[in-house]
Amino acid sequence: MLAAAKMDEYSNRPGKMHPKKFSLMLLIVGMTMLFLGLTSAFLVREAEGNWLHFDLPTEFIYSTVAVLISSASMFFALRSAKQDNLISVSIGLAITLVAGLSFVYLQYAGFNDLASRGIYFSPANGSAGGLVSGSFVIMFVALHLLHLLGGIVFVAVVLVKSLLSQVHKKNTLSISMCNTYWHFVGVLWIYLYLFLYFAPQF
Repeated sequence: MLAAAKMDEYSNRPGKMHPKKFSLMLLIVGMTMLFLGLTSAFLVREAEGNWLHFDLPTEFIYSTVAVLISSASMFFALRSAKQDNLISVSIGLAITLVAGLSFVYLQYAGFNDLASRGIYFSPANGSAGGLVSGSFVIMFVALHLLHLLGGIVFVAVVLVKSLLSQVHKKNTLSISMCNTYWHFVGVLWIYLYLFLYFAPQF
């Protein structure tokens, strides 16, 4: 408890960033560079031609709705923590966790939809030409899903801490970091979805 209090005291100093928050920012910068590089590669390869355009699964739209719900509930949880409303913190985090798991299920359903149309992640098909676009889409979605799964674990850990009354206005470091990461992966998904939706028009 004393260590946690000292950590929060450090993070509240003017002009100071907690080392853990700084590490999180570095992670986010790295993830941003990764996906910007991949989307650039997508555009370069598409411009070469021999590219199959196909509709994205409807489940990906529902995934976006799940992300928006989870972001709202995460914001609610953080605000509740700052107001010392411990019950609301747990409720907000629980909704976020359920919405995040719903996102995972919808992504799985989306993969099944692609598979039913003969679209797989396959280097062999990609080198042949036609389905390289499908491999790109699946790679984007799978990489994002991997990062979101890490966020789900993070949310679950903070939820357990909230149930143990360890998340409150004097100890907001964990939920603040969780909030930052969760909103980032949410915005990242919306970016990817819009990019893939409009990419055939580029």
